[in-house]
Amino acid sequence: MLAVTSVCAGAAGSVRVVSWQGAINPVAGDFISRQLELANRENQAFVLLLDTPGGLDSSMRQIIKAELTSRVPVIVHVHPSGARAASAGALITLAADFAVMAPGTNIGAAHPVTIGPSPDSGKEDGVMETKVVNDAVAYARSIAQQRGRDADWAEKIVRESLSTPAVEALRLGVIDLVAESYRQALVQLDGRSYTRGGKPLSFAGSDLVPVEVEMGWRDRILNVLSNPNIAYMLLMLGMLGIFFEISQPGVILPGAIGAIALLLAFFGLQTLPVNGVGLLLILLGIVLFLLEIKVVSYGMLSVGGIVALALGSLMLIDSDSPAMRVSLPVIVLTVAVFSGLFLLVLFYVIRAQKGRVVSGLEGMVGERGIAHGSVARGGRVFVHGEYWDAVADEPVGDGQIVEVREVLPGMRLRVAPVPKDNEEERKGEP
Repeated sequence: MLAVTSVCAGAAGSVRVVSWQGAINPVAGDFISRQLELANRENQAFVLLLDTPGGLDSSMRQIIKAELTSRVPVIVHVHPSGARAASAGALITLAADFAVMAPGTNIGAAHPVTIGPSPDSGKEDGVMETKVVNDAVAYARSIAQQRGRDADWAEKIVRESLSTPAVEALRLGVIDLVAESYRQALVQLDGRSYTRGGKPLSFAGSDLVPVEVEMGWRDRILNVLSNPNIAYMLLMLGMLGIFFEISQPGVILPGAIGAIALLLAFFGLQTLPVNGVGLLLILLGIVLFLLEIKVVSYGMLSVGGIVALALGSLMLIDSDSPAMRVSLPVIVLTVAVFSGLFLLVLFYVIRAQKGRVVSGLEGMVGERGIAHGSVARGGRVFVHGEYWDAVADEPVGDGQIVEVREVLPGMRLRVAPVPKDNEEERKGEP
């Protein structure tokens, strides 16, 4: 609880406890900032149990903005033992009123990571990279100074990717406390001060009643789908299902599965920084595979499709955080498996298209039967268990074996006699 001027004054105070494990993505940004807003609305202190490898800069800033504008005290506890507050997580921890770490945890390594070479990679410290790093340094120092923490250390975690264990962080004044649990932290932080509007306030945490908040089903599902690897594989599975349905119309099941997978992928991708060019390259790969069915390219369209899939997969998620990118082994395995399935389907589709027709009127071509009576300009033949009107370009005698050469309008057959040395065993008449 706080002094008289605190929003958490009174013996009946409570503390809202929220846990987040995983990358700092838009789901994390929305969930944590929403819970902090509810804590302010209900005059509750706020505890965030954090374990993260980092994440998106935009989501990190959303959370930090909510921390810095909060009227109630905010405690970030890097928890449990073995957890970390790396990259974006380090700055979120610095922005709290009280920063706490469990034994065996670490904090730091906030150097921004860029995708691919810098436009000025030929120069020492490319201009764009320097701008990004300087911006991150200024932001880290500003947060540390506002919370009364070591600004030089905050700069080092950005410039040098410095990572510090819990005990060392406490010695350097980076954090306020090392505690096993948030309940211990609340008791040990009792009586410590923090500022609001330039005025010092006293935190009394020993009497606060914890209110632990779990993520709702929607946030849980969205968080799973926001995993770049999951979203990517669902996208590829959806396109594979649609490809099966287009290449073999009427199967239904692959198309239904593909449509569901695509919808789930789009649901997840809406929370990720998707690169439009990468998505278009993946679509181009699918189109090239489809064109292989109609265009004789001797495999060149398939090669182009594989290349487009690979490049599009590498470019799909546009993020400077490794935690928010699609894993390279996942890309290699997925492209290999999906390309193999595409090519296997194409093989059977093309073989079926070039194969002999075995049903319908066209399936009659090549069938053999027996002439009934003389067949020249007109007559009848017994083919495939039925009598057919037939014509022949050369004389055909009664009982002679004939082969269907063409199906003519009016359900008539053009036949030709089969040489005696190629005749099959004579079929009995019905």
